[in-house]
Amino acid sequence: MRYPFTDYTTLVFDCDGVVLESNQVKTDAFYQATLPYGEAAAQAMVDYHVANGGVSRYKKFAHFLEQIAPKHAAQRNLAEQSPDLEALLQAYAGYVRDGLLSCEVAPGLKALREKAPNARWLIVSGGDQVELRDVFAQRGITAWFDGGIFGSPDNKDEILARELASGNIQQPALFLGDSKYDYQAACAAGLDFVFLSGWSEVERWEEWINQKKITSVTSLSELV
Repeated sequence: MRYPFTDYTTLVFDCDGVVLESNQVKTDAFYQATLPYGEAAAQAMVDYHVANGGVSRYKKFAHFLEQIAPKHAAQRNLAEQSPDLEALLQAYAGYVRDGLLSCEVAPGLKALREKAPNARWLIVSGGDQVELRDVFAQRGITAWFDGGIFGSPDNKDEILARELASGNIQQPALFLGDSKYDYQAACAAGLDFVFLSGWSEVERWEEWINQKKITSVTSLSELV
């Protein structure tokens, strides 16, 4: 984070753990969706999800079916039909939706928008794009993100590259994220980065940000 917050032309926000307190919502949903494969498989899915924060559900469930489920086949309840990729995605979306509509919106988000009225704001998330746009509309915060709300199936690298090429993201630009993937995507795209620690699921995050010399705040309200 090379400049004062108000000097950035574009602000790019991750959603889960940054704008919404929804990390635990997603974690619980991954567990419940994969539980038909057994508790051990579901916990392995949770472990993989937490270790790969910011990656889309599509890639995570594909990894589950290819790598995790076969290892736990002996524990599976063979009397139940094992859900395929589409069924896993549908189950996950059902568990997630209610949580996204009820979880906390980041304190200070409105004040931050008022403090940076001329900056363009974007959401760049690993969450489903259609789902995100619907949730933000229902929660009345779509208008704050005048640069657009973007998510999977495109990944963050693809979204950032596309929006930079189109001129929607103008430099200097700052990415506000809570995962290692957020940091990697920001660096690859040439964006500055600040780590939001308060709701992050990154293990030993203090050690990581010190090693990488990353600017960190607990919540968006600290930037106000």
